[in-house]
Amino acid sequence: MRPICLALCLSASPAAAQDTDLELVLLADASGSITQEELLFQREGYARAITDPEVLSAISRTAYGEIAVTYVEWAANQAQVVDWTRIAGPDEAQGFADALLSMPRQAYGRNAIGAALLEALRLMEVNEIDGWRRVIDFSGDSAGNFSGPGIEEARDHVVAQGVTINALPILRPDDPGRAQGGLERIYEDRIIGGQGAFVVTARDRGSFSEAVKRKLILEISGEMPERFARAD
Repeated sequence: MRPICLALCLSASPAAAQDTDLELVLLADASGSITQEELLFQREGYARAITDPEVLSAISRTAYGEIAVTYVEWAANQAQVVDWTRIAGPDEAQGFADALLSMPRQAYGRNAIGAALLEALRLMEVNEIDGWRRVIDFSGDSAGNFSGPGIEEARDHVVAQGVTINALPILRPDDPGRAQGGLERIYEDRIIGGQGAFVVTARDRGSFSEAVKRKLILEISGEMPERFARAD
């Protein structure tokens, strides 16, 4: 009997080490195509979404009743705008939102998407948090990669570490060239990866906040949009 009990204890030890349901990196575009007004608009969208009652309800229904979140802006460099924050209820969510809206811009220059994905992974590896799931929430309005590692190379490395990458392409009907046309398909083919990976699209400025909210709820609950549902 004792060997069986020991084996059960050893097999259970990794799960016991986990201390939150989800480690979530919000990886937002701050490259040269994003004006200061647009950058603030994106932050406001995420701040509004993370404090939304439906998002907080999704957090409360997770196995641990909380998630850990950080907000990072990417361009030629990457800047951790808000440090890792454990969110279990409205007070923590509001604190995260307030911090997000108060910080100055710190990322500048042209796209380096591969480097941004690798930085998101690094922040997960050094944060002293052990989440049951790890997700990168990538958003942007283009798929250029002007410096650093290749996008697919970085994505494959991140996914190999057990991390899921989801994406939110921001379309611009008034300037389709800027979104490179077919941006959703490019993000599906080149950026997302890992278990349950999906794309949720912000079709214009007006739909951005709602798209962020929908994406957060899906990520927190571990679900997928219907279009991405897969048969087992």
